[in-house]
Amino acid sequence: MGTIISAIASGDSFEITNALRSDAKWYLGVIVVALGGYIVSAIYRAVPFIDRHLERTIMVYSYLAIAFIIFWGVVDRFVFNNQQPWSTTIPPFLFMVMAWFGASYNIRLRTHLSFSEFRTKMPPTGQMSCLFLDFLLWFGFALILFVTTCRLTANSAANFQIVLGTDNTMQWWFLITAPIAAILMAGRAFQNLFEDLRKYRNGEPLIEQAVIGGDT
Repeated sequence: MGTIISAIASGDSFEITNALRSDAKWYLGVIVVALGGYIVSAIYRAVPFIDRHLERTIMVYSYLAIAFIIFWGVVDRFVFNNQQPWSTTIPPFLFMVMAWFGASYNIRLRTHLSFSEFRTKMPPTGQMSCLFLDFLLWFGFALILFVTTCRLTANSAANFQIVLGTDNTMQWWFLITAPIAAILMAGRAFQNLFEDLRKYRNGEPLIEQAVIGGDT
């Protein structure tokens, strides 16, 4: 873990890539995701504006950028008989950004498959156990995403991978948003866990019907 931290501090993508080949990346990843997720959940609690708008803003602007690039690509091709070479390569990266930050926000909305009808028939202890299992699964998913995409990002930077159709737009500029989204996902998982524990202690209903497209 010390080697990985030293490599990251050096800022050398080759050193980082080599260091992340060790299994120690998983142990360090647990610490970073847990600590980062807890800090993010505290920020969400302290600043409700960020809680409500961070992921949604990123999703909306990413979607608008994709729509604009595709729209202009059609106009450019059929009206001006021209086509920008990056018009078909940048939108997939923007979609990746939108998808991962959207996944983070939907953890908060609890719109994933949770079998709410089944859980509502369970006693409070059983419901809390299921909600704690949700936390463990989301935390594990965030950990896997964080560790694997960190190595992918470092490898992309080390190999100077450029977005096809561009001259100097690096792929890792987009890929690095995936581990950032993983930290936000962990933060949402912690946020839900703390809320569930508070409700459990106060005897409040634990399971609520989630509505796709709803709000927190």
